Order: sequence, then structure tokens, then C-alpha cells
Amino acid sequence: MIILNFQRMSTEDGPGLRTTLFFKGCPLKCRWCHNPESISPRPHTEWTAVKCIGCGTCLAVCPDKAISSKDGKIVIDFSLCQRCGKCAEECPAGAIEVKGVKMSADEAFAILIKDKAYWGKDGGVTLSGGEALSQSAEAAELLKKLKEAGVHTAVDTCGFCGKKDIDNVYPYTDLFLYDLKLSDELLHKHFTGQGPDIIKENYLYLAEKCKTDGKGLWVRTPVIPGATDCVENIKVLAEFIGDTADKWELCSFNNLCRDKYERLYTEWEFAKTPLVKKQRMEQLAETARKAGVKNVIWSGMTLMEG
Repeated sequence: MIILNFQRMSTEDGPGLRTTLFFKGCPLKCRWCHNPESISPRPHTEWTAVKCIGCGTCLAVCPDKAISSKDGKIVIDFSLCQRCGKCAEECPAGAIEVKGVKMSADEAFAILIKDKAYWGKDGGVTLSGGEALSQSAEAAELLKKLKEAGVHTAVDTCGFCGKKDIDNVYPYTDLFLYDLKLSDELLHKHFTGQGPDIIKENYLYLAEKCKTDGKGLWVRTPVIPGATDCVENIKVLAEFIGDTADKWELCSFNNLCRDKYERLYTEWEFAKTPLVKKQRMEQLAETARKAGVKNVIWSGMTLMEG
């Protein structure tokens, strides 16, 4: 597996307290992505300014001469960087890190199971990303080990995968968190890089399996200003979801990931986009309820007014 990181004490990726394991690599390229470092499956090197002490060690040890300094900032030329990790190993302040580590299911399990004491009866482990189902065989191996240890498991997926990938993890997954973003084909391709047909087809396939076996299925939709936040989009998605999901969560946009794009030397088109107003989130949630979806909630930060 190519693993990005482990996030402990997570309360937003399933029931109870959880440890979320983020896989690296995603078949979608959502323009609002809050984890842009997870999109590429390749490991990459990141510099964090607030940790840097300006010693210049990374410049001296880089064998590829991929690191330079400009205006007091470290600049990494990804076209030259071979991801050897020498800079991260030698950085005395931990300001440079390699994102994306190869790890076996046994190794990941050994790290995860240490957290079992605080999960309680309601918590567990969630596989997220990136896209965990892009590495479904390895994910299934890990999930099987977790289930054998009595751990509640969840998989967060964008749904752009093969049915075989769903089948691989299905026997060992208690809850699926499924992203449905846009109903319009052209807008979906514009904002994510792919059309919605495979995602919708896989959702219906998974929903039927979950209904038959009594497994959990939660839908999540990011509410992004100028992209997914129109009433018509929510209405059409609601008609598609119907009574197939146990819960539908509308997740309000936030811009806390701006520094992630800066560390990737990438401009983010949503960097100056304001938060969604609370009134708007309530309106969209009510639209979903009126369309017949039960247990609709919304979450996240909203714009302070007044």
C-alpha cells in the first residue's frame, strides 16, 4: 500500500472515535480537494515553513540538486526530485517530510491496533484517501485483519472504481461512506475530471448489497460555492438517493487546506472563496428532506454573520 498518514481521534469519518488511514492516489481530481497531497499516487516531498530553522541542511544533502532557497523559502523542483528522502532524514527540525510511504497490511495493522483502547464500542478504523479502493486488494487484506481483531471498519470512497474493487473490501467492511458530488455530467467532469456514470452505477450496486446484508451506507456531499451548492443539484441527487442511504451528510466548504496547496507550489482557485452561510446549508438540507431522503444532516463551518 502507499499510505499518506494516520489520523487519530477522528470524529467525522464514521461513528465514535476512529483512526483514519489515508491512502495516497485518487482517480478523481476535484478542483476543491481538501487533501491535494493525496491525489498523486507517487510519494512527494513537502516543506513546512513554520518548522524550518533556515539551516540549509536540505540544500546541502540533496543529491539531485532539486532544492533551492528563494526569498527565505525552500523551493522543491519536483521534476528533479527522485523522492530519495535524504532531505527529510537529515532535516533537524522536521520541516521536510516525504508524503507517501510503502507499507504492508501487517505493518499498517500493527500501527492501527495500538489505538484500540480508545475506540470504545462505537469507534474503529476508516480507510480514506485519496481513494482506498484504488488499492482494493491491499485494503481488503488490512480490513480482514481488523475484522478478525473485532474492530469496526469503514471505507470512504468516491465510487470511481471497478465493481471488483467494491467486492474485494465488501466482506470486511461494516460501513461505507460514499461521496456523491454532482448530478450534471458536464459539471461533474469539469470539476472532478471524470463523469458521474460509473460512480452512480457503483452506488446503486453497493446500495443493493448493503440493503440485502444490513450493512451501513452513508452518503456525503461537499457543498462547494459555485460548484455543488445549487438547490437543483441537491434536489436531483436527493431523487437519485431516495431511501437507499442510512444518512446523507452535506459537508460545508472550508478553506483550511490553503497551506497544503502552498506546500505543493500550486495555486488553488478556491483560496479566496468565502464559507457557506448557515442559512444556505439549512436550505439545502431541507431541499433534500422534501425530496424524500431521510436522516439528512449538515456539518462543518459556516460564515459568521452580523
